[in-house]
Amino acid sequence: MESLFVSEITVLGVGNTILSDEGFGVRVVEYLQKNYTFPQNVQLVDGGTLGVELMHFIVGTQKLLIIDSINGGVEAGRIFHLRDDEIFRHFTQKISAHEVGIQDVLTMLEITGKKIPRVELIGAQPYSLEAGTELTPQMKKLLPVFATKALEILQSWNVKLV
Repeated sequence: MESLFVSEITVLGVGNTILSDEGFGVRVVEYLQKNYTFPQNVQLVDGGTLGVELMHFIVGTQKLLIIDSINGGVEAGRIFHLRDDEIFRHFTQKISAHEVGIQDVLTMLEITGKKIPRVELIGAQPYSLEAGTELTPQMKKLLPVFATKALEILQSWNVKLV
């Protein structure tokens, strides 16, 4: 499967934006798009709740940063940062449909010999998964925190903001 856009680096926000904090990853990507300009080798993708369709956006990328709300069964607001194999372990305890899609995509890439060399995931334990299109006030406060964390990861990957 060929990708629609081949970028060296992909920042992928995932989540269901009609379940309040579940849409956190998408909201962080929107925040990044609104407040920063990225070089051409970086693509920001609103992955929403896409499943295997995500393949179109990430096949060929060399570094993937996934941003998501993560239900780790801990106190709300807890921040997670997972790398490579830690991500697979997390997804074996998946909690939502979009996580099934990400796990499937990463597995498909690996078994077809197109594994992404570097994958990191940052996320926070949600405060609420109730119906609603807005993040909770507590989760909204985490938007700039996660934008900064995403930028730090990108800079560690030698991305220079334009």
